[in-house]
Formats: sequence, C-alpha cells, structure tokens
Amino acid sequence: MSTDTDVDAALELARELLSGVGDRLAHSTVAARTAESIARTVPAADRELLVCAVALHDVGYAPELRRSGFHPLDGARHLEALGWPSRLVALVAHHSGSRFMARTLGLEEHLDAYPDEGGALADAVLYCDMTTTPDGRRVSLAERLQDAHARHREAPDAERRARREREPFLRAAVARVQARLGPARQINAIPLPQSR
Repeated sequence: MSTDTDVDAALELARELLSGVGDRLAHSTVAARTAESIARTVPAADRELLVCAVALHDVGYAPELRRSGFHPLDGARHLEALGWPSRLVALVAHHSGSRFMARTLGLEEHLDAYPDEGGALADAVLYCDMTTTPDGRRVSLAERLQDAHARHREAPDAERRARREREPFLRAAVARVQARLGPARQINAIPLPQSR
C-alpha cells in the first residue's frame, strides 16, 4: 500500500472493506464528500489527508479486522499495518472522541499508542462523521445525537454514560468547524446512487 494520502486509494480500500457491512460504506462515502466540501477549514497541505481519513475512519467495522472489538482501534491498526501515514492512522484511532469510549472499554492505553493531534484537522474529521447518519444521510449534530441515543438505548450504562460525557466535546468541535466555514455553514452532500 502506498504511504501517500491518495484519495482514490482510500475510497477504494473503504469500498473493499465496508461493502456488505450494513450501511457503513454509504456513511463513509457521504462523509468523505462532506470532507471535500469543508476542506477549506484545514490548512491546504492537510486537505487530501482530511478526505482520506474520513473515507477510512470506519474501516474497523469490517469483520475481518475485528480484534479489540473497538472499531477506531481496529481500523487504525489495520491501516498502520498497510503503511498508511501515521497522522492518518492516528486520526482514525481518535476520530469523533473515541477516547471517551476507549476509557469505558479499558482500551485507553492501546489508543494512547497513537498521538491525538486535535486541532482543525481532527475537528473536521469529527464534523464529517457526526453530521452523517450511519446510513449516509446528512443531518445536524443534534439529529445525529438523537439517533445515536435511540440506537444505543439498550447499551450498558457505562457506554451510555461515556456517550453523554462525549457530547460537549462533539458540540465544541462542530461549532469550531462551523465558525471556520463562516456564513456558508450549510453543507449538503449529494445523495448516493442506489446500487441494488
């Protein structure tokens, strides 16, 4: 695998790993399109990295990659093994406040093996993920959180608590991206063609 941040290669790998994994490919594809549309919120040198990280952020859901059972960590480990750049691997590991759940699952030490760079790039990855539903529809963060609460209402108390504790972190990151976008805050991704 190339160690460059090649958007086409990232999208192809996401297709290869996520086809047949529920709607994860639709989610990742729409989120990657959103990344392209908000790329101006990160430094020019990081724009391709942003799109690649968003395209690959959920590859850890692929059943063949499941080791820890925690998709950010499983995805990061696989991408690292393939030779993807360390910053991309770390963005996948830490996407969307994964540290909150890692702590609950006892995986914080494993996640800490990857540096959490924070900043505009991490905010943008989070924004793309948290404004796209698991089935690939563009939504507000509030709608996404409401959907997550409904989907995870039967989860163990500790996991639900970690999700609630993460919410201020998510809201702050989305607000920072919206501020960077300026007046043109509404980003609408093109719906995916139906391939059935």
